[in-house]
Amino acid sequence: MNVLIDNFHTFAQGFLGTVELTVYASVLALVLGFLMASFRVAPVGSLRAFGTVWVTVLRNTPLTLLFFAVLLGLPRFGLVLPFKVFAVLALGCYTSAFICEALRSGINTVPKGQGEAARSLGMTFSQTLSVVVLPQAFRSVIPPIGSTLIALAKNSAIAGAFSVNELLGTYKTLSELGYNIVWTFVWIAVGYLIITLTISAIFNYLEQRWGVAR
Repeated sequence: MNVLIDNFHTFAQGFLGTVELTVYASVLALVLGFLMASFRVAPVGSLRAFGTVWVTVLRNTPLTLLFFAVLLGLPRFGLVLPFKVFAVLALGCYTSAFICEALRSGINTVPKGQGEAARSLGMTFSQTLSVVVLPQAFRSVIPPIGSTLIALAKNSAIAGAFSVNELLGTYKTLSELGYNIVWTFVWIAVGYLIITLTISAIFNYLEQRWGVAR
């Protein structure tokens, strides 16, 4: 217990850093995921191709390699930002590919007749998608999106290897100070458990409120 009490400030900083990474990257992943899902089902061939390439590349690229590409590659093109912003970009873009595919599977569950009816009423493709299709699709894929964001929270640990303040990285400081490494990892695990259980509780609530009854 003394590991936590003596270093509560260090643990708290790491915990808040992981929460911050998770929240910002989740927002980016959801926005990009919705956008790419729209591209994947768009009537314009170039948009479908772009969405397909985005998903294929990111889903099949190791996240660590993507971190290297973003944190070390973008500054070579003159884009210099804080490491935390680069970490959010890497996590958000990577996770957006999985959000996109979850949403696309939800879109496929919406009867085609609803889209046709919306178009017969004079609604554009974007109106049909945003008003008719995506709200129903989201309701059917709440659980997999929740699982994807839980994975994002755990994947944020990679950011610690790139000088970003997050929970897992606290073990380096405490190890150098001579604290028991086993108990250090126990308290780190408790911190991640709090984050993941919170995300799970939020999506359980959303599923009960808006989810499709099965």
